[in-house]
Amino acid sequence: MVKRSKIAGLPADVKTWLNAALVDGNFSGYEELEKLLAEKGFTIGKSSIHRYGQQLENKLAAVRASTEAARAIADAAPDDADLRSAAAMSLVQTEIFNVMVALQEAGEESNPEDRLKLMAKAAKPLAELSRASVNQKKWEAEVNNKVKAAADAAERIAKKGGLSATSVAEIRKSILGIAT
Repeated sequence: MVKRSKIAGLPADVKTWLNAALVDGNFSGYEELEKLLAEKGFTIGKSSIHRYGQQLENKLAAVRASTEAARAIADAAPDDADLRSAAAMSLVQTEIFNVMVALQEAGEESNPEDRLKLMAKAAKPLAELSRASVNQKKWEAEVNNKVKAAADAAERIAKKGGLSATSVAEIRKSILGIAT
């Protein structure tokens, strides 16, 4: 059995302080942190603090990388209509549906009470996904309506300003392309 880390047993406020000290110190100064913890009444060696610091640093690096990747994706492929969420919801709904079908097909071989419990567990997230899907579709319709209104307004202004029909059509096409 693996021995539990002393740091895991620290009170929340001390652990929060330690995390901040590690980040502020750029994940160094472990001997000083050992002394400061001792002053607070906790005996934890610099090696344990270092191991914990490495784990925290790795977690923070992973979060930073994910955040940067998400930002890069959002910048490179804007998704005002939230199509990625719709696709993700569709995948999850499909998987839940497949599990429910498998449960139904296994009907004769399994206990009806167990099947009912599993179906109830699957029904809740499915209902939540359905609600999210409806909200996503409302949002998509809202975005499309706003884009169409913007295209109509731009078309009126362009025609009034004397632009050619070709230019007006290009402007309209460009604006309507935002929602897709």
